[in-house]
Amino acid sequence: MIHPGFILVAVLGLAALPLRAEPRQIPVTELTMLPLADVVILGEVHDNPAHHENQATALGAMQPAALVFEMLTEAQALQIRPGLLGDPDLLEQVLEWETRGWPDFAMYFPLFQSAGGAPVFGGALPRDAVRGAMTDGAAAVMGGAAELFGLHDALDDHEQVAREALQMAAHCDALPVHMLAGMVEAQRLRDAGLARAVIAALAEAGGPVAVITGNGHAHRDWGVPKALELVAPDLVVLSVAQLEAEPGGVVPYDLWLVTDAVERDDPCAAFSDR
Repeated sequence: MIHPGFILVAVLGLAALPLRAEPRQIPVTELTMLPLADVVILGEVHDNPAHHENQATALGAMQPAALVFEMLTEAQALQIRPGLLGDPDLLEQVLEWETRGWPDFAMYFPLFQSAGGAPVFGGALPRDAVRGAMTDGAAAVMGGAAELFGLHDALDDHEQVAREALQMAAHCDALPVHMLAGMVEAQRLRDAGLARAVIAALAEAGGPVAVITGNGHAHRDWGVPKALELVAPDLVVLSVAQLEAEPGGVVPYDLWLVTDAVERDDPCAAFSDR
């Protein structure tokens, strides 16, 4: 069970700012002049080098008070020392980056440097906790903090169906249907875990806090922004996504960029070979 202890008092009322940017697509040049916010979520497609270059540009301009990584657990983030920020090989080794399956650390290392030595917080949860959410539900794993993040509340039918469809598409339509609800619960837990790390970062370092994460967690309607809205509604949160194709319909981000896609192997090949 995840301990619920964190401080909210220090993060409320941080900024008397506009509550929401006008949703729109932006050019890369605007990353150096993002609207002010307590929390800036910088989305990505994990294996796209251009997305990490863009994040580094944004971090260099905003100079956040703290940095939250989806890719790191709290325990991993606590291993980071200032002396490691000049040695990418040693930092990668200390963080056990390769064993966790994330793309090349060389793409992520400049983010640590661009943040100007800001303290780093880990928003990832242990793998056994995520697996537990798939079988027992996110609320059971989050424990006492579950109510704060709305994890006891069932999703409405429309959101549940939409999120299950996204999970199925992300896994090449190869998942057994009975697994989809558990996958959604795991995603809800991850969103809450990232939001909890943001609250801790704000309490310790103040704002702005920058969050490095996949576009799914940057989703305004049900990702980290929604979790933060439940637990600290006075926070000003800016969600910035980076997409590889023009979006259609209502875009669930405050701001977004469209970049070239990277060449990659067919991610569905592994499923079709089974």
